[in-house]
Amino acid sequence: MTNIPSVDLADFLSEDPKRKQKFIDEIGTAYQEIGFVSLRNHFLSDDLEERLYDQVKQFFELPLDVKHRYERPEIGGQRGYVSFGKEHAKGKKEGDLKEFWHFGQEASEDANLTEVYPENVTVTELPDFNETGMEAYRMLEKTGIYVLRALALFIGKEETYFDHWASNGNSILRPIHYPPITSEPDNAVRAGAHGDINLITLLMGASAPGLQVQHRDGRWIDAIAQPDELVINVGDMLERHTNNKLRSTIHRVVNPPRDLWHTHRYSIPFFLHPRSDMKLDCLPECIDEDHPKQHDDITAGDFLHQRLVEIGLIKK
Repeated sequence: MTNIPSVDLADFLSEDPKRKQKFIDEIGTAYQEIGFVSLRNHFLSDDLEERLYDQVKQFFELPLDVKHRYERPEIGGQRGYVSFGKEHAKGKKEGDLKEFWHFGQEASEDANLTEVYPENVTVTELPDFNETGMEAYRMLEKTGIYVLRALALFIGKEETYFDHWASNGNSILRPIHYPPITSEPDNAVRAGAHGDINLITLLMGASAPGLQVQHRDGRWIDAIAQPDELVINVGDMLERHTNNKLRSTIHRVVNPPRDLWHTHRYSIPFFLHPRSDMKLDCLPECIDEDHPKQHDDITAGDFLHQRLVEIGLIKK
């Protein structure tokens, strides 16, 4: 395998049962083997993606003292700005070479949530920033729910099994800026090798290469998608919930060659999280004599808190 598999959401959305089943089989098999796919015919338009990248670049070009006004360390950076080097991969002490922003869920009035989400932070210098970010948030959330419907069928659940948990879930849209590298990084990389915390991650096309996925034989594979595709991977929550049937694959963002250290890199992942009261207990459909239960019972909220401590965004 030299790249991640490519799938077409139009197959799943078609009224042809064979095409729908083809998509279910393709994405399910890919997530068992490598944990990543590239997806075309999603709900995020080229125009919206272009507008979001324009707003994101304008934000990260603001003076540092302005960006710092939007930092919210008291809520573990769940909303607003997170400054350079604050986050690190689990088990590493070197901070990643990045700064980022968090847009979060704005729940519907009838959501009946068991928790209150922090409010999004409004950037006054850029009047279109928040509106554009939340417009993209909704389209990525919609795409993610359809991917989860296919996965529900693949593991033997009813198609809408994940709908309640993913709708109004604690999802995060994270625009990331990897600034130019100005000196020898001293073991730090743009994003250290890690698995994602959430159910699935949807990644818009990055402005420069660098994302690599670790194959089960240990090789690192460049994750290359076409301009109109999203890269979508399984997170640790979904791996736990499916008793390791679907794989949360280790991935990283490597530093560019030295002659490209002067370049900026922008990337915008959407981390689809469930509601915090979702139980991540291993599903009975994924447990049998050959595949005994691999994980202790835990809720999504408790698992998220545990992992945010491990990556340095909140204190114990």
